Amino acid sequence: MITLHHLEQSRSQRVLWLLEELDLPYEVIQYQRDPATLAAPESLFSIHPLGKAPILSDGELVIAESGAIIEYLIERYDLDGRFRPTAGQALLDYRYWLHFAEGSLMPLLVMKLVFTKITTSPMPFFAKPIAKSISQKLQSNFLTPRLTPQLAFIEKTLAKRTWLTGDRISGADIQMSFPLIAASARLDLSAYPNIDRFIKQVEAMPHYQKAIKRVTTGETA
Repeated sequence: MITLHHLEQSRSQRVLWLLEELDLPYEVIQYQRDPATLAAPESLFSIHPLGKAPILSDGELVIAESGAIIEYLIERYDLDGRFRPTAGQALLDYRYWLHFAEGSLMPLLVMKLVFTKITTSPMPFFAKPIAKSISQKLQSNFLTPRLTPQLAFIEKTLAKRTWLTGDRISGADIQMSFPLIAASARLDLSAYPNIDRFIKQVEAMPHYQKAIKRVTTGETA
C-alpha cells in the first residue's frame, strides 16, 4: 500500500494530484504544523530523518522530496507513458522544469513569504519602521530582479505551449503547479496571462480537484 505523509499547507498536494491521475490506491496520513513556529511535528522524524513532507512510503521504500516522489511514481506506475516525454527536446524540458520548480523558483517565493511576514510579526513599535524598510529594500533590490526574469521565462514558454513541455500534461507541470499557485497568492501576476491560464487549467483538472478535496475534508483512504 502506498502511504503519503501529508503536512498541511505543503508541497504534498501535487503528489496527491499525481496519485489521483495514476488512479493508484493510497492512504494519507495528515500532520498539522506547530501553530507558533509553523514547523512540522516531531512525529514526521520517525518517517524520515529530516522530518519534512511530503514523504511517500511504498512497501519497504521511503521516498522524500516532491520531485523525487513524482519521478518515482511515474517511472514505477505510469505504464502508459502519459506523464513523461520519451525523447528529444520535450524530455529535456521535462527534466528542466521538474528541477526548476524547487531549484530556482520556490526558494525565491519562500524568501518572499519570509520578508512579508517580517513586517507583520510582533515587535516593539520603534522597530517596525526599520524592519519594514529592510524588508522592502531586500525585496526590491534582491528578490524582484530575480523573480521577474523567471516569471517572464515561464510566461514566454507557456505562450507557445499548452503545457510546459508541449500539448500534453507531464509530471513537470504537476511539479510546477505548486510554486506557480503559490506565486499567484503572493505576487501580482496580471502581467502574465499565460501563467494565469496555466493555473486555471490546473485547478480545472478533475483529479486535481479530487486531490485538494481529499486533504481539505480529511479523507485518509
